[in-house]
Amino acid sequence: MRRTQRPAPVALLVALVVLALVAGGLVWWLAAGSGGSDCEENRTVRVAVAPELGAVAQQLLDEPQDLGGGACAVAEVTAQEPLQTVGDLSALEGSALPHVWVPDSSLWTVRAGDADLDASGSMATSPVVLGTSRAAADALGWTASPPDWRAALSGERPIAVPDLAASAEGVSALAAVQTSLGGGDQADNAVVQAVLAARRGPATTPAEALGAAARNDVEAPLVPISEQEVITANRLAPESQLVAVYPAEGSPQLDYPVLRVGSPADDDRAAVDAVVRTLTSATARTAVLDAGFRDAEGTAPTEPGPGVQEEAPEALEVDPEGVQALLGELSRLAAPSRLLTVIDVSASMEAPAGDGTRATLARDAARSALTLIPGTSSIGLWVFAHQLEGEQDWQELAPIRTLTDEVDGSTQRELLDRELETIPDRLDPGGTGLYDTTLAAFRSAQEQYDPEAVSSVVIVTDGTNEDASGIGLDELLQALAAEADPQRPVKVIGVALGPDADITALQQIGDATGGAAYSAVDPTDLQDVLFDALRQR
Repeated sequence: MRRTQRPAPVALLVALVVLALVAGGLVWWLAAGSGGSDCEENRTVRVAVAPELGAVAQQLLDEPQDLGGGACAVAEVTAQEPLQTVGDLSALEGSALPHVWVPDSSLWTVRAGDADLDASGSMATSPVVLGTSRAAADALGWTASPPDWRAALSGERPIAVPDLAASAEGVSALAAVQTSLGGGDQADNAVVQAVLAARRGPATTPAEALGAAARNDVEAPLVPISEQEVITANRLAPESQLVAVYPAEGSPQLDYPVLRVGSPADDDRAAVDAVVRTLTSATARTAVLDAGFRDAEGTAPTEPGPGVQEEAPEALEVDPEGVQALLGELSRLAAPSRLLTVIDVSASMEAPAGDGTRATLARDAARSALTLIPGTSSIGLWVFAHQLEGEQDWQELAPIRTLTDEVDGSTQRELLDRELETIPDRLDPGGTGLYDTTLAAFRSAQEQYDPEAVSSVVIVTDGTNEDASGIGLDELLQALAAEADPQRPVKVIGVALGPDADITALQQIGDATGGAAYSAVDPTDLQDVLFDALRQR
């Protein structure tokens, strides 16, 4: 998948370690025939793991698992960010969900809502630490006498906080401040202080901060990061001066729980059991230690190298329910979104993609994203093709309202979910009226501008403008430039779905409005792209 104008990455492992083979939901189909000559019946077990464990899980599950009687368990391993899996659990049918999920932290189980999850041990652990340069740690006196969490994150040293919607490390670090102070107003105030401190001064991404640390910059910011990421980064760059600071109270743990999802049919239960046994076996323990993780008892990784300590820090327990409440508090520190989502329903959206069509993928991705957007945000929904309503190319399914607003006995969020479900049934045989729709959506969002929110229009399309009677691209760009109002800024974010979408036009539209354009050449990557676009707004 190729994206244009993509913001600087916030996933630390992707930014530093470049594990391209395990990022973005890449799937390994583990060959049923390899070593499986006695397998008369294969039972597929879908396994979703955090990206940093992808290669380890692939290695462990490379061979079919003998279930006896000629039956074998064959694992289909997907390396996928936990945030995406949480969205899947809320939006997709059981047949599309993993049987086994290994996120980086048990904190995600609370965010998974009512999903049927059963913990079956831990595959690995890694303490959350503060990454910085050796020179910075020495200058601050932290090499000899480490700080407590509150002092470390108080603002004396710049902080590069990862995306709190997607990073268990970042949330765990803030939860550590809250936990170490015993909760209550004082603890909450300390967390707010840490977040506001992170926003002071020039914005620094985690990737930039870790790069400064590797170069031993004495002014390198702090980054909440896992110990395993420090080890991996230093293994890949032997001259790196990145070190882990272990605060005095101890460290929250990424515990990599092995979670069974749902209740498998009787025929599949034995296969799921076999996969779980493998992921929690002595062989798995050796593999994760070699990869820079600790085991459940805190055993030091194999050859950890410089920058980390051999002895495991004291585990600082954080309450998942408390963390969920913390996220709610933090969401109020940020301006809410005011978003108009516009989805293509032209006939080309019927084209096959993955296990469905482009239309079903757009529906599922949008529904997954909807579950993750805070209730303080406001969202509306349009669809478009060509002359859907008389000569008008677009149709409003839901005006922009706050997600918690009551609408005819339900909420705006529930209304949007119902309308998104209808997308595949709305496909129109006409063409794609992209330009007229874009201008109309921009104007509508601008008319409904809220100075307390960040206003955006997200357009998902798989085609090019085909409305010969409408405006052209030059006229559209001129209108957007002429009507842009610094007092009412509205960004247009274009998502090009599939190889036939006009990414060049979307990029020009994004440039004209301060927005962006994303290209999902493989339509099955739409969910990743849409999540990214929505988070960046």
